[in-house]
Amino acid sequence: MPIPYYMVDVFAERKYAGNQLAILRTGALSDAEMQEIARETKFSETTFILRDTPRDGGYDVRIFTPAYEMAFAGHPTLGTAYIIQQHLIQQPVDTVVLNLKVGQIPVKFSYEDGMPGELWMTQKAPTFGDIIPPERIMASLGLDASDLDPRFPAQLVSTGSWFAIAPLVSRAAVKKARVHFDPQYALQQETGAHGILLFCAEPYEAGNTLNARGLFAGALDSDEDPATGSANGCLAAYLVEHRYFGGEGIDIRVEQGYEIKRPSILMLRAAREGESIRVQVGGRVIPVAMGTWG
Repeated sequence: MPIPYYMVDVFAERKYAGNQLAILRTGALSDAEMQEIARETKFSETTFILRDTPRDGGYDVRIFTPAYEMAFAGHPTLGTAYIIQQHLIQQPVDTVVLNLKVGQIPVKFSYEDGMPGELWMTQKAPTFGDIIPPERIMASLGLDASDLDPRFPAQLVSTGSWFAIAPLVSRAAVKKARVHFDPQYALQQETGAHGILLFCAEPYEAGNTLNARGLFAGALDSDEDPATGSANGCLAAYLVEHRYFGGEGIDIRVEQGYEIKRPSILMLRAAREGESIRVQVGGRVIPVAMGTWG
């Protein structure tokens, strides 16, 4: 039976920028079938909307990479919420809630001329893990000590998925980084991190705040992601925790994917609230194609 199929660009300010996502509407596929479809699409993630109607206030959604299922990922959350609003709800709403493996994630909508503008997800409260020794970051990315920002440590952070956050001194250092498979894969396996998000305060475009890259060892499709919403949520929490900009809150734009010609813009808001940090990640979703699968 044909399955409704959609393709969108997420964290994109124009078509064929940002991070591409495939979305299918089905409740009839097995786990193995969903995994096989995700492998065939070859996108970094593919999402499956299991029901056309909400349950417990949210829509049941599962996220698969070509290799495994993920409890949470950023651009699949925003892109799938967009498709739910446009094709299931079919009218403007303030919030769409997704029921993911990690729990319920709300996505807030703004509208421009009746169409969705910026979408914002509130991620889970962050958890901070171990500080990563500089030599392990250097070995993983082929960097020198002079490339690392000595003011701040590399650290594991999670808002639903673990990432290693690594501050560098310049855009040249960020551009220089490459996946050195054996040491980075070992780091990911030992820490549970999905990859390394490296960043610096020297963006390509004056309107942006930070330049970032997401690098992954062992991914089936690519070792670099054009836009990583889950990792940027971890980055937002990291920036507040370490007072990177000197205060207790941020409202910034992060560019990612410029080195691989998929320019992406992720908007980050975060603020300390008591003993925790509230993290929001925003961006735009651009529809690309729709049809049927199978």
